[in-house]
Amino acid sequence: MKLKRSLKQNKAKQTRLKHSAALHEETKDFCVLASLIPSLQRGIMLQNKANPTISKSTGLPRKRFYRARAHSNPLSDSHFPVPLSPSHVDYSLHYPQLFPSSDCSDGSKKIEFADIGCGFGGLLISLSTLFPETLMIGMELRDKVTEYVKERILGLRLANPGQFQNVSVVRTNSMKYIPNYFEKGQLSKMFFLFPDPHFKEKNHRRRVISPHLLDEYAYVLKVGGIIYTITDVEELGEWMKSCLQNHPMFEPLSEMELDGDPVVKLLSTATEEGKKVARNGGQTFQAVYRRITLASQENS
Repeated sequence: MKLKRSLKQNKAKQTRLKHSAALHEETKDFCVLASLIPSLQRGIMLQNKANPTISKSTGLPRKRFYRARAHSNPLSDSHFPVPLSPSHVDYSLHYPQLFPSSDCSDGSKKIEFADIGCGFGGLLISLSTLFPETLMIGMELRDKVTEYVKERILGLRLANPGQFQNVSVVRTNSMKYIPNYFEKGQLSKMFFLFPDPHFKEKNHRRRVISPHLLDEYAYVLKVGGIIYTITDVEELGEWMKSCLQNHPMFEPLSEMELDGDPVVKLLSTATEEGKKVARNGGQTFQAVYRRITLASQENS
């Protein structure tokens, strides 16, 4: 009996020693991890401090780190994903708060404003607060500029909870893929602000406003939808106005309508190009036209 009791006591003692050793090792590991926390925090702070592309005061991207050529060749081949059709556009990627998953889009709410060649997104940001219930998207060909606008929107969403959820940007070539993004009569406004003038006559086919492209724009604009254009190049202004004037599915807005449209005031003040023209005392040339129906369609 004494031998059995002694064996049990030894076994219990060994078990206690093992548990004690294990606890000691866990405590030691925890202390090591705890000692590393300050250095990890310092590392994160240094990483944020060492990231010069983000402003420490606003949390927004710094534009000078996203500079790119003023314009790109829209006829060159670029490599980026393009939806097969408007029904393949994943709204959850652009408006995650409004569409938490790709299955949440029932088609009742769609993009209505498109800023073609949106640049650094100045107009989009202004429109987002002016029309908070309207979905809008900027379409930009330059990759660095697109990334800037993405970071800008994300930063504004973080700094202003609940705001700027209706605005997004996509890198694409709008001269080729407009029908891939928008259905017939989907848009109510399209913007073409300070586009590339392509001065040489042989390059006029690269201009974003042209007779054949207006056919596509008329297709995706609903009746009553509006095209807004502005430039500081007089010849290009006359070109865009002439193309719109001679197209059978567009008519100019009256002076009274222009004065009463709050968007018209943003054309020359919301974008980087517009502000630059204003600083230099330059002149701008606008053409604002409404999508109408053909006379043949009205009579049929």
